[in-house]
Amino acid sequence: MTKSLWHGQLRDGLATMGLSLDEDRQEKLLAFLGLLNKWNRAYNLTAVRDERVMVSRQLLDSLSILPWVTTDHLLDVGAGGGLPGIPLAIALPEKRFTLLDSNGKKTRFLNQCVLELGLKNVEVVHGRAEDCNPPEPFSQISSRAFTALENLVSWCGDLLANEGEFLAMKGQFPDDEVSALPAGWQVTSSHSLDVPGADGDRHLLVIARTVNSR
Repeated sequence: MTKSLWHGQLRDGLATMGLSLDEDRQEKLLAFLGLLNKWNRAYNLTAVRDERVMVSRQLLDSLSILPWVTTDHLLDVGAGGGLPGIPLAIALPEKRFTLLDSNGKKTRFLNQCVLELGLKNVEVVHGRAEDCNPPEPFSQISSRAFTALENLVSWCGDLLANEGEFLAMKGQFPDDEVSALPAGWQVTSSHSLDVPGADGDRHLLVIARTVNSR
């Protein structure tokens, strides 16, 4: 019953959002959701436990930022249960994704997802952002329910290319967090995200260095 419910919710949600994903990618998204639901019972990967809202809160919410993913290699920090990184990687198999998290249980889950779902475009890194040393900086870094914006740019700024941008997913528009951004950083645009079946506000904030700090 759950799988047929999820399948219908995903199909209808994608149509409402104007996103076109073939059957194979939809099936892979649902397989990921099944893994997340299974492992969540032991690993506490997400607070969402109601199977009736998982498609909306996990898959559609993650996919809502697809139009803003323009890089060939995206870093997802505080990847946790793989949101939004895994759904984005499934939807965009031609792009590369690095998922970073300091929690060993969560990175074990992510590695299992990569293995079981055959995600050749995903690399999982266990560690803290401050200790990460990539061969080259990233042009886009995503985060979802990770930390305050001030911490995001402080901890991960060195991982971002000079002309790069953060894609920070938030609920209500975080006025206080925006005001607390340190000098040298600015919100270049903000977008209200329409996620079918989701309660409450959802926002994407695009954050970059100010021109005179580059």
